[in-house]
Amino acid sequence: MFVTRLISGILLVIIALATILAGGGVLAVTLCLISLIAYRELTKACNIHTEGKKWNALELAGTVLTVAYYAMLLMTLYYGMENGDGVQTVYPVVMIAVVAGLILFLFIYVFAFPRYQAPQVMAAMFSWLYAPVLLSFIYLIREGFSYGNYLVWFVFLCSWGSDTCAYAVGVLIGRHKMTPKLSPKKSIEGAVGGVLGAALLCMLYVYFAVNRYTDAALPLPIAALLGAAGALVSMIGDLAASAIKRDHDIKDYGRLIPGHGGIMDRFDSVIIAAPLIFIGLVMIGSVTGAYL
Repeated sequence: MFVTRLISGILLVIIALATILAGGGVLAVTLCLISLIAYRELTKACNIHTEGKKWNALELAGTVLTVAYYAMLLMTLYYGMENGDGVQTVYPVVMIAVVAGLILFLFIYVFAFPRYQAPQVMAAMFSWLYAPVLLSFIYLIREGFSYGNYLVWFVFLCSWGSDTCAYAVGVLIGRHKMTPKLSPKKSIEGAVGGVLGAALLCMLYVYFAVNRYTDAALPLPIAALLGAAGALVSMIGDLAASAIKRDHDIKDYGRLIPGHGGIMDRFDSVIIAAPLIFIGLVMIGSVTGAYL
C-alpha cells in the first residue's frame, strides 16, 4: 500500500510539474478535466447523483458550466495578457460565471420541480463552487500574474508541503488530538509544524528562486505570512473534505488515484489554498507595490 501510494504521489508531482510549467491551454484543459472529475465525485458523495441514471440535469449543468467557465478564462486571460491587463481581466468573468451558475441551477430546480429537492440543488451549486471554481485559481495565478510561473508554486508549498511537515512533526511529537471525531490522527503539534514548515518553505523559495530570478522583490516576512496563512487554510480544506465524507459515510471520494482515492481526496487542501494565495498575492501587490 505504501509503495502504491508513493508511486502515485510521484506521478502526481510529475504531472503537476509538466502541466504548470507548460501553462496556457495545457494547464487550463488539465484543470478542467480534474474539476469535472472532482465535481462528479462530490455529486455522488452529496447524494445529488440519481441512482440508475448515468447523468441527471444537475450533474449535466455543472459539467457544462465547468467547461464553459474554463473556456472563458482561457480566452479572457489570453487576450488580457496580450493587452497588458493581466489578472484584472478575470474578475468580471468569475463573477459572471458564479451568477450564471446560480441562475442555471435555480432554473432546473423550478422547471423540473419536484424532481429535485432544495438540498440537492444547493449541494450542486456548492459542489460546483467548491471544486471547479476554486481549482481555477491555480490557473488564474499561473497565467494572470507576470511571474505566475514562479508564484503558482506557493499553492503546493502551502498544501502538499505543509501536509508533509505536519505529518513528520505529528509522528515525532504529536500528543494532543486536534479534531478527534473528524480526523483522529491529526495533532495540534502536527498542525503547528505544518504552518511553520510552510512559512519556512515559502521564505526559502522566495529567497532562492522568486527574488533571485525575477523582479518581484517579495519581502521574506510577507512570504512567511503568506505561507502560514495558506497552510492554515489548506488544513481547513483537508478537514472540510473529510467532514463531507463522514457526513455521508464514505471512505474515499473515488478510486482514480491508487493509494490516495479520488481527486477530492488528493486535492482537498489545494482547492482551498489556491484562492487564498491568489487573494494574498493581489493584496501584496497592491499594498507593497511588488511587481508580481
